Amino acid sequence: MKHSRIVKLTLILVLFVVTTSVFAQITKGVYLFEDGNVQHELKVAENYVIHSVYEKSPAKFIKTLGGLYTTENDHLKLKLEFNSDYQKDSLKTLDIPMQLEGNNLVLGGESKMVFEPQEVNAQDLDGTWLFATRGPDKGQERRGDSRARKTLKFLLNGRFQWIAYHTETFKFSGTGGGSYSAKDGVYTENIEFFSRDNSRVGASLEFNYEVKGDDWHHTGKNSKGEPMYEIWGRRVSSQ
Repeated sequence: MKHSRIVKLTLILVLFVVTTSVFAQITKGVYLFEDGNVQHELKVAENYVIHSVYEKSPAKFIKTLGGLYTTENDHLKLKLEFNSDYQKDSLKTLDIPMQLEGNNLVLGGESKMVFEPQEVNAQDLDGTWLFATRGPDKGQERRGDSRARKTLKFLLNGRFQWIAYHTETFKFSGTGGGSYSAKDGVYTENIEFFSRDNSRVGASLEFNYEVKGDDWHHTGKNSKGEPMYEIWGRRVSSQ
């Protein structure tokens, strides 16, 4: 009888731990929270998250940060790779109270932000990519995770963002993002925030794309109308 009770208690404990773990897991996707004219956007992958903040009208970039995340005891713990406000706040880690209310993700203590999940819109180029080299591919040296200087592209559910940064010095060089589509070899970006020049918001840029193995070949014309050829490598791990 005593043995049976111990077994039952053990099963209950295991069930509690598993249930807690499941509820602590944030579902992959794009989440939005609007505070008046200010848009907060969260893009969440398996173990990586990016938070960007910008005003919609008139357009004004405010900040962005991102990195590896874990959840523990109702807290979102972030080990940052980049932080556009690093020169102001020197933050490399964050520990934020969090709750899951239905499908919504609630972040913060007294000043809570309720992030609502956006519709799933899976496309060809979804994932995280690191700038590798200028094309065409002739076996030249490539950039990637081994180098501290990085340019990351994060694409998920019809939302894109690129970020240029340095993981050792935390120097932030710029970012831009918005909505995108990738279909039949045509990649289109619609810019909704741009840290270097707010006047770029509203522009729509069209390129050609081809995925070869783990490489994304990105061709077309840049904002100056000049030919461009970039190769981006799929980021296998965010470590």
